[in-house]
Amino acid sequence: MASETTAPAAGAVAEREPEGIWAEVVGQPEAVRTLREAARAARDRLAGRDTATGAMTHAWLFTGPPGSGHPVMARAFAGALQCTDPETVGCGECVACETALAGTHADVTTVVPEGLSISVAEMRSLVQAAARRPNTGLWRVVLIEDADRLTEGAANALLKAVEEPPARTVFLLCSPSDHPADVPVTIRSRCRGVQLRTPLTEAIAEVLHHREGVERSMADWAASVCGGHVDRARRLATDQQARERREAVLRIPLGLRGLSEVFSEASGLVRAAEAEAGEANQSRDEAEKEELRTAMGAGGTGKGTSSATRGANAALKELEKKQKARATRSQRDALDLALVDLAGFYRDVLALGFGAEVPLNHPDFASQARRAAAEWTSETALRRLEAVLRCRTALDRNVKPIIAVEALAAELHR
Repeated sequence: MASETTAPAAGAVAEREPEGIWAEVVGQPEAVRTLREAARAARDRLAGRDTATGAMTHAWLFTGPPGSGHPVMARAFAGALQCTDPETVGCGECVACETALAGTHADVTTVVPEGLSISVAEMRSLVQAAARRPNTGLWRVVLIEDADRLTEGAANALLKAVEEPPARTVFLLCSPSDHPADVPVTIRSRCRGVQLRTPLTEAIAEVLHHREGVERSMADWAASVCGGHVDRARRLATDQQARERREAVLRIPLGLRGLSEVFSEASGLVRAAEAEAGEANQSRDEAEKEELRTAMGAGGTGKGTSSATRGANAALKELEKKQKARATRSQRDALDLALVDLAGFYRDVLALGFGAEVPLNHPDFASQARRAAAEWTSETALRRLEAVLRCRTALDRNVKPIIAVEALAAELHR
C-alpha cells in the first residue's frame, strides 16, 4: 500500500507563511513540505538524476475535512509539477504556475462533478486523454475533485489507469476521507495519501485580513464561525446575504414553538438553499448558453441554417440538462451547509450542558446556546443533533429536500 503523509495536529508546529504557488494554501505546512519534495523529485526524474525512493509517485489522494482545502492543495501541486522556474518548484509567477492555478493549463485536466456523481462515460473519456503525452508541460496531470462522487463504473475505469499509469501522467484525487465509502480500497492502495487538517482560526483570519483585505474584526469573526472552512469564511466576510442566511438557520432551534413554525421554517430553509444555488449558477448558466449559441452559429442566415438550428437546439437541451443537475447539486450543498451549522449549534448546547471548556462552533450565538442548555436535557439536545445528522443522510440518499427538512423540523419541535 502506498505511504501516507499526515499533517500534525493543529497548533503542533509554528507555521511559516507559504510562498509562490503555495501561498494559496492555508495552514498545511507539513503537507506543503512533502509536496515540494515530491515536485523536486519529479523534476530530477525527468532530468535523469537520482531521486529518493517514494518521493514522487503517479497517484495521490488528498483527504481532509470540508474546508481544509484539498482541491486548492492539489491545484498548487499541479502547478509545482509544471513550473518552469529553474530555481524553485511552484514559483507562482511563470505561465505554467499561473495557468495551472487558473485551470487553463493545456496539460492539467480538472474534473469537477457538475451533478451528483461522476459518470463512467466521463471517466473513460478522461482516461483516454490521460494516456497521451503532455503537449507543452512537463507532466500530464489529471485532477479529480470530489473523487467520492465516482460511480462504481467510473471508479473501475479509473482503477485501470491508476494500475498501469502512462509514464508522464500524474493522478490527483480529492476526497473527504480515504474510507472505502468514499474511495475504493483498490484505488486508495495505489495512491500516496496526503491528509490535511482543519486550518487554525488564526491562520484563516490572517489570510482574510492580509491577502483579501478584509477588516480585522470581520476577519476574526468569520474565521471563528466558519468551522475551519476557508471558502466559507471568505463568503461570510464579504457577503451580507450569506451572513443573514446563517443567522436565519441558527434562529431555528429556539424558534420552533408550534406546528406552524415547523413548516414555515422548513420551507424557508429549502427556499434559502434554492436561492443560494440560483445566485451561484445564474450568471454561469447564461454565459454557457450564449457561448453555445454563438459556437453553433445562432442568428446566421443562408444555406444550412435550418439544420444548424436543429443541432443548436439539441445541444442547448443537453446543456440545460447538465445545468439542472448542477443546480440540484448546488442546492443540496447549500442545504447541507445549513445543516452543518445546525449540528454545530446543538454540539455547542451539549458542550455547555456538560461544562466542557472547548471553543464553541458559534461563539456569537453563545447566549442562545446557554439558554437552550438550561431549558433542555442533554438527552434531548443529543436527539436533536442526531435528527440533523439523519437529515443529512437522507439528502445524501436523494430524498426530496422539502420532505427531509420538514421531517427534521418536526423532530426538532418534538
